[in-house]
Amino acid sequence: MDELFFQLTFFLYLIATAGFVMHLVSLRKGVEKIATYILASGFCLHSLGIVLRWISEGHAPLVSFHDTFSFLAWAITLAYLLFQAGHNVKALSAFVSPVITIMMALGLMHPRQVIPLPPALKSYWLPVHATICLVSYALLTLAFCIAIMYLVQEHQIKKKRLGAIVRRLPSLETLDTMSERCLKIGFPLLTLGIITGSIWAETAWGSYWSWDPKETWSLITWFLYAALLHQRLTVGWRGRKSAYMTIIGYLTLLFTFIGVTYLLPGAHSYAL
Repeated sequence: MDELFFQLTFFLYLIATAGFVMHLVSLRKGVEKIATYILASGFCLHSLGIVLRWISEGHAPLVSFHDTFSFLAWAITLAYLLFQAGHNVKALSAFVSPVITIMMALGLMHPRQVIPLPPALKSYWLPVHATICLVSYALLTLAFCIAIMYLVQEHQIKKKRLGAIVRRLPSLETLDTMSERCLKIGFPLLTLGIITGSIWAETAWGSYWSWDPKETWSLITWFLYAALLHQRLTVGWRGRKSAYMTIIGYLTLLFTFIGVTYLLPGAHSYAL
């Protein structure tokens, strides 16, 4: 049953993405609102599917790549819906929803069978650590999408192409402020995720830090975001520099999340 819900959710997210992109291109009245309803409906179905998956597995569905991609898509959707409720930036949907759909598609590409937990993962730290990390990833995804929007808007203004795209995207100042807000929440959660992971590692393997590839790249990612926030808060970095650094940080985050498991397997490599 949870597999059916996952597939239906993917279908709804795909339709919502098409609607958001159509709205950005054509500004057809009502399209964005309908797409938002479809996305929200998909989110509710997705939530139910995750609960059913949790029940069927007997533990938090946060181990396999299918489950983690699914949960990350769910977390990004939740972060986006909450962010929209406070900011109402309609153009953001056309940049975030494709990422959600891609994460769901990646989940579809991986095995969906229930996987027995390895001994090291039989801990209450699994839902705590994994949830904190994936929620931080979701917020940093929003910052990444906003950075892309910033560079697109800046390019249009610089080239004096003051057409439809410029009118549909928020001002550069607004985009920069939005990105900073996502970073200010996402980075502390990323930090907390690393801390809870270290505590869990000590209980599971007897060491807080073993320089496993996943741990090493998590630290590299943390330093990049720490440097970005330091530059923003103390040096006053704004605009293009911050946007580029946000994108670099997110690409490093994706490599830590996905690439390390495939290319640099270690203690954190479980079922794919």
